[in-house]
Amino acid sequence: MPELPEVEVVRRGLTEHLCGRTVESVTVTHPRSVRRHVAGAADMAARLTGLSVAAAERRGKYLWLTFDDPDGTAADTALVVHLGMSGQMLVQPAEAPVEKHAHIRATLDDGHELRFVDQRTFGGWVLAPLVEVDGALLPDLLAHIARDPLDPRFDDDRVVGVLRTKNTEIKRVLLDQAVVSGIGNIYADEALWRAKLHGGRIASTLTRPVLRGLLAEARAVMTDALAAGGTSFDALYVNVNGESGYFERALAVYGRGDRPCTRCGAVIVREKFMNRSSFSCPRCQPPARGRRVAS
Repeated sequence: MPELPEVEVVRRGLTEHLCGRTVESVTVTHPRSVRRHVAGAADMAARLTGLSVAAAERRGKYLWLTFDDPDGTAADTALVVHLGMSGQMLVQPAEAPVEKHAHIRATLDDGHELRFVDQRTFGGWVLAPLVEVDGALLPDLLAHIARDPLDPRFDDDRVVGVLRTKNTEIKRVLLDQAVVSGIGNIYADEALWRAKLHGGRIASTLTRPVLRGLLAEARAVMTDALAAGGTSFDALYVNVNGESGYFERALAVYGRGDRPCTRCGAVIVREKFMNRSSFSCPRCQPPARGRRVAS
């Protein structure tokens, strides 16, 4: 699933191309892409038709659109977009060839289409009511998602306090979107490397200054990635114009197993973690005493 920088790149593109545009029609060609919308494809198409896009919003890795309409009835409704593993939100001229996996197409009043392209069909669209949570309006489906480190109202001290209560691996807590959102496997590994922490260290044993430093590194690496358009390992993650990000070139540890650490020269190791892989430097990021690093 794309992480915060990739989703933010998409959100900015949607803001540029969609805000103020009116939806003239919606076509759904794959039922899995609207499976979370229990009322079905026809209901979604009918409810979106005639609405004007007010804003593209994001919290962590989650994206949604809000709308305006003449009688104001759409103001409390959001279109939540689950990108899944391969979902793309593309803005294309209506006459452009339709992508093979374009499962939803929304025709706009400026001659363009918003296309949801999803090769693996893990993602989809769903309409959800907006609710107020901690001073912010969120789709009710996302009410449990915590603020992310790029949110102006992100409270480092409060999050550090929560981290200090967790008697589990710090990387596992970083991936918990109810504690801090936006961080996935890539940026967790990168932030931990920058902070010189092994992901297997127990969160509750780390000091407040260390945890504040880790959050600062997470913020910094995601800001750097955002400036580079995100991380694209293949053609599945692209922005709304179909362009890939290039932060992959700047990754220090993620995906660099058996290659030298750019900081100290030690060989980066890969470990199994939650049905995925973690990458770290055994010299810069020593595990807790008594814990053996896999080779």
